[in-house]
Amino acid sequence: MESETLAKLMEGNRRYVEGLTSQKDLKGKREETKTGQHPLATVICCSDSRVVPEYIFDTNLGEIFTIANAGNIVSDIDIGSAEYGVGHLHTPLLIVMGHEKCGAVTAAYDGHDESKITKIVKKIAPCVNKVKKGGERTSEIEQAVVANVKAVMRKLKKSPIVKKALDEDRVKIIGMKYYFDGRIEVISK
Repeated sequence: MESETLAKLMEGNRRYVEGLTSQKDLKGKREETKTGQHPLATVICCSDSRVVPEYIFDTNLGEIFTIANAGNIVSDIDIGSAEYGVGHLHTPLLIVMGHEKCGAVTAAYDGHDESKITKIVKKIAPCVNKVKKGGERTSEIEQAVVANVKAVMRKLKKSPIVKKALDEDRVKIIGMKYYFDGRIEVISK
């Protein structure tokens, strides 16, 4: 099931990249989903206004269960939301999607310290510290984006609900990176 779902999402991304997105019957879909939702995937992504999974995968209402915050990090609340997607909505895919030029990862790289933003920076800092070796700044930030996606995936695998679904082969966790030209790169399965 998850391979078919992933193929459908990647086909939607191809259409999005090419500017050939499908026509949506939003009114009909609103009516159809009034009684419940059956999303294809749970997606944890950055709250960056340019990173919209429903557009990126060319999906319709009710097809993506989205969890978004700066830096696509996960708190207990976000993990609980992912558990709901996997355990109650039975999404066959749990996607963690970072993106190029992520402002939250850049803030962590630069050691940004301001108000509550510091909490985000502290969650991403270990990923930055793994890749920050005094090399080219842009390259290291992009490496940190990938490291952050993989760290979030590891955290999700520790959730009892997600772990059980993984063990029973009811869900697959996939790491992705979004590029502003529209394409998605699968970085970890």
